[in-house]
Amino acid sequence: MPTMSNDNIILPSVSSLSKLTINDVSKSGFGYNPSIGPISNTITSESSSILLNKRTVSLTPTSSDSIYARNIITKKPHEINLSSLSFLFCEIISWAHSNSKGIQDLENRLNGLGYQIGQRYLELCKIREGFKNSKREIRILEILQFIHGPFWKLIFGKTANELEKSQDLPNEYMIVENVPLFNRFISIPKDYGDLNCSAFVAGIIEGALDNSGFGADVTAHTVATDVNPLRTVFLVKFDDSVLTRESLRFG
Repeated sequence: MPTMSNDNIILPSVSSLSKLTINDVSKSGFGYNPSIGPISNTITSESSSILLNKRTVSLTPTSSDSIYARNIITKKPHEINLSSLSFLFCEIISWAHSNSKGIQDLENRLNGLGYQIGQRYLELCKIREGFKNSKREIRILEILQFIHGPFWKLIFGKTANELEKSQDLPNEYMIVENVPLFNRFISIPKDYGDLNCSAFVAGIIEGALDNSGFGADVTAHTVATDVNPLRTVFLVKFDDSVLTRESLRFG
């Protein structure tokens, strides 16, 4: 079979390069036209001009990349404007209130929203810590110390004020925050009783615990003092299965 040099190769083409315009989306490149058969696509001054004038999309990274292109592993603090956060959370409360049937339903809705955030924030926190340098918490006290410390600091820029264990029930623990950030934005009417909008934060804690394999119910309760009228206790009630597992593992 005779061989053919690269100079004699005939590339697919179109009948007329002059018909290609920058507005002709259907003819975005050279192609084969069966009505006339193959002809040479040698780059000429005419075809070169057409190619140069075609619309293109730049794939070169720029400094104006979206938030999705940012490095999530960075350890630099990411501060959020407090006024913007206040406005957003007030709108969340307004939405939840308008769709709820009572105080308990309102807190459940806030808890559900926070739950989804807690699941994702746990993954983000572990990524920023570095998987090589971090360990998986397998005991109740370890996971609570993680929530009270690094996890809390990633969200609020500080650790929680206290971590306590119930003296009456073995499955109950308490995370105490003297001045909850989100409670500063909301003024609770007297007729709303024990409503605590930090149910949103309770949901964040619950989502992180569930995603770590420590099933629990977390609720927010106002335990005011003279010094800290907004003081909130996050009551963590672990499932019986979690206690049974820990007892079998560690005695």
